[in-house]
Amino acid sequence: MNAAEQAKNIEVASKIAAVVNLFKSEFPDAKVDLKPWMNDQDTRELVDPDSIDIGFHFPGRSRLLQSRSILIQIRFYQDPVEGYRRAIGVEAAGYDHSGQQWHFSTVENWNFLGQTEPAVESAQKLKDFCQQIFDLFNQSF
Repeated sequence: MNAAEQAKNIEVASKIAAVVNLFKSEFPDAKVDLKPWMNDQDTRELVDPDSIDIGFHFPGRSRLLQSRSILIQIRFYQDPVEGYRRAIGVEAAGYDHSGQQWHFSTVENWNFLGQTEPAVESAQKLKDFCQQIFDLFNQSF
């Protein structure tokens, strides 16, 4: 779900702002998009209500990231008994004018898959960024 729609209270809004700052500290040229999903019926059916989705766009195609835009999706689990909510995964995908270039997921083995992959140093920065997201959202556990 669009990050702008998930910022329902000061705690979540602050954490979304922290995610944006973490990304921009590694990739300062990026512009943030807190509403990466279109607001139409077809798109709404595909959107995960238990996620925070943020887009980042570069002024041109980044050679180091092998993309022009990156979509970050932070997935959450709400425990029905204990009531806590925690981040359980981060998905990232890099896009350029010809479509998706790579995909990355923390769910299994933290590998990049796709036609191209970010440069080694940039790939490590993205992995570190994902770890920082877990630290941010799950710090009380």
